[in-house]
Parts: sequence; C-alpha cells; structure tokens
Amino acid sequence: MATFDDLLEEVGSFGRCQKRIFAMLCLLSVPFSGVYVGIVFQGFTPDHWCRDSVLVERRQDCGWSLEESRRLTAPLVNTSGVLQRSSCDQYEVDWNTTELSCDPEKLDLSRVAVTTCKDGWEYNYEGRKSFVTEFNLVCSDGWLVDMYQSTLNVGFLVGSFAFGYFADRFGRMKSFLLSNVINVVAGIAMAVVPDFISILVLRTIYGFSIKGGWMAIYVLLTEIVGVKYRRTVGILYQMFFSIGLLILPLLAYFITDWRWLQVAITAPFALYIAYYWFIPESPRWLISQNNSSKALEITKAIAKENGKKLSLNFEILTDDEAESTSASLLDLIRTPNMRKHTFILMFNWFTSAVVYQGLIMRVGITGGNVYIDFLISGLVEFPAAFLILLTIERIGRRLPFASANILAGVSCIVTAFIPDSMFWLKTTVACIGRLGITMAFEMVVFVNTELYPTRVRNLGVSVCSTLCDVGGIVSPFLLYRLASIWLELPLIIFGRFLILMFHCLC
Repeated sequence: MATFDDLLEEVGSFGRCQKRIFAMLCLLSVPFSGVYVGIVFQGFTPDHWCRDSVLVERRQDCGWSLEESRRLTAPLVNTSGVLQRSSCDQYEVDWNTTELSCDPEKLDLSRVAVTTCKDGWEYNYEGRKSFVTEFNLVCSDGWLVDMYQSTLNVGFLVGSFAFGYFADRFGRMKSFLLSNVINVVAGIAMAVVPDFISILVLRTIYGFSIKGGWMAIYVLLTEIVGVKYRRTVGILYQMFFSIGLLILPLLAYFITDWRWLQVAITAPFALYIAYYWFIPESPRWLISQNNSSKALEITKAIAKENGKKLSLNFEILTDDEAESTSASLLDLIRTPNMRKHTFILMFNWFTSAVVYQGLIMRVGITGGNVYIDFLISGLVEFPAAFLILLTIERIGRRLPFASANILAGVSCIVTAFIPDSMFWLKTTVACIGRLGITMAFEMVVFVNTELYPTRVRNLGVSVCSTLCDVGGIVSPFLLYRLASIWLELPLIIFGRFLILMFHCLC
C-alpha cells in the first residue's frame, strides 16, 4: 500500500504538468482583485454639492465656473477643523424670485437659512460615472456605498462554508466550474440591473461564488505538488492578486463607466469555465473518495507530461494526510495552548482583513490622483511575498509575523499625523504600512494550517478564517463613517488594532 506522496516522488513534486496547472490557475487571482476592491473606482465618490436647476441655467448663461456657482449653492461648514463648502446642505433661496446678476461676488449669503439638498446633486467627476453618481449615494444615503462592500463579504462568509462542503463532497473542479458559471451570470447581471437593491443582492451572490471557487483552487494547487513546494505555491498564488491590483487602475482609467468596468472584471471568468476540461481533479480528493483507480489514472497522466514513468506498481493508494471527521469546535479550545492559538488566529484574521481592505479603499477618499495612488500602493505588495519566502525558513514564523503587524500598525498611526504638505513622506510611510499588512495577511493563511494538528486542521482554518469575512463586513463602515468625522481617524484605529495584535503574538 502506497501513499499519494510516494507517487509524487515518482512523477515529480513540481514538474511540467504542475507548473502548467499552476500558471493557468494563478490567473484566477487577477480578476478576483477587481471584485474585491473594485469599489475604489466603481463606487468612487467625487466632490459634490447640492444642485439648483435655476443656478445651473444661470451658470451656463453667465459662463460661471463650477466653483462660482457652488458658492451660491453650498454654505461653508467646519469639517475636521477646516472650512469648506458643504456637500449635503444648501442655501434656502428661491432664485426665481431673487435678483441675481452675472457677478455672484455681490451677493452676501452669510445670514441666509440653510436646508438639505432638494434637487439632487452636482458632481465634479469629469464625465466619469460611478454607481454613486448614478444612484446619488451621498450624504444620508452614503451608507449604501458601505453596504456594496459589506454584502460582498457576507457572500464570502457563506460561500466559504458552502463551497468547502461542495469541494469535499463533489470535487475541486466541479466546485470551480459551478463557481465560474455563477460568477459570469451574477457579474454580468450586476452590470445591467436598473436599481441598487438588486445590485446588492447580486453582489452577495457574486461574493458567495467567487470566494468559494478561489479557495477550492487554492486547495487543489497545494494538493498536486510536493509538501516542500506548498508554501511557495500558496504565497505566489496570492501574489497574483497583487498583479490584478496593478491592472485594475489601468482598466478603470480607460473604462469610465462603472457598468462596463464590471463587465471587464467579470469577462475572464467566462474563460475559466473552459479550465474544467483542461485541468485534472485532485488525486488526493479522489483517494479520499475511495476512487484510487481514477487517482492513479490522473497521476500517470501527470507523470507522462512530466517526462517521468512510474517504476512501482501502485494498486492501492492512501492519503497520509486524510483528516478525521470526528473533530468538533470544542477541540479548538480544549487545551490552554490550543485555546490561545485559536483566539489569536481569529483576531489576526479579523484585523488583517479590516486593515488590508481599509487601506486599499482609503486610496479612493484621500483626494489625490486615485489611479496613480492605487498603482503605487499596489506595487509595494510585491516585496511582501519575497520577504516572506526569504525569512520564514531562516528565522521562523513568529518574528516576521509579529514584525509585519507592528510595522503596519506604527506606519498607520504615523501616517495619520504627517501633514498633507509633506506628500511624499506621507505616501512613503503609508506604503510601508501597506507592505506590512500584506505580509501579515499572507502569512496568517499558512501559519493557521501549521499551528493545528492534522485531525483538526481543516476545521481550525475554516473557523478562524471566518473572522476574515467578518472583518471585511466591518471594514467599509469603519473607514467611511470614521473618515467623515476626520479623514485620518480610521488610520489610528487600524494602527491600534495591529499594535494589539503584536502584543498578542509576543
């Protein structure tokens, strides 16, 4: 009786076949980034103020600039200690009965009553169209933008459990096929439905399917390579997400309508449907289903593509990593050490998701060039994967893991107090924070698998990683609602989370 790892030694732990499969499946992470943080461009909230149709006509007649007409519409308000024109209030003036010349400077509106917007909003967005401008999701309806991101993470949460079951019951590739079919249908439907409530429902379904398919493929990749290659394969698979982050701002720059951008993000999943006929099922899963003959057939095909030949006669296969099905939630907290690991990992999944997602979405509200800022912040993610690979085998997991959290935490707090006038210093420190949280997020995935014994490993990862999706649900509300009080306040909260995480790890 032989194990599947015995076969891998024969056919090649990471040969030509596995490299081909890896190259094909890594492409899945590229559009996933567009789904995960596309809100930065699709839900961009431009500078806006109350619309007054009479003033719009007068602006056209008199040749006023947007700022000149805004002065007559929006009163000055104190926002985070700075006086600026209101986005949600307007002067209560009936311009049809008020004498108004083409010289707006002559009017003194300082003592005029103020009211909320009555005739919609005007946007300074240079002809671009986000769902915020289409559905007027500003001011009292601004929380619906948060819901757009939160519903995605609700879908992630449910999909992780549902597709975890599907993948174990029906196979990795069938789950992947189902995921991509739902991705295409839900993604395209989002681009055509006329109301925002339907978009939120479809966004939840989108999250349900895409996260489940992504996880099924992550498992498949680690199951078809030798043990010594798993960590590298897993980290590089996540790194392709960062490649997607570089492509996204380029797409958004040239595709100015959020609906067409949604189509562009969804289109690759139609191609991935064809993968079902080109990528084999996981032999490990087949063995777990007592289908050793099919597993052996696939393994022989892998050997042939790798230019290898099985020298041993394998008839009965076992999986030495098969997990016991008797594990329960109590096993995760039964002993003091296990309880400590479980709570720390849960908190780390939560903080990593909140801060990572929050820092990306923050790019869309800082007031700079969103395309360049997003591109720069995406570039700093690449060193994260290489730093992890360089350090974990030399100095272990704990020090890089703790260092990544404290680096990100301190950077967030320091960034909050650097004045905007010191632009490049502020950007550099913010990028260091982004590097740190990327390392922490990528490390928690495999650290979680290593800290649990085999019989409870799958359960431990499933339970702890649910806090990632809970963090994703919370993150947009933390970012956007706190930023409305003070733009830098979310950074301070993020920093405090990560410093607390550092103390837990130490």
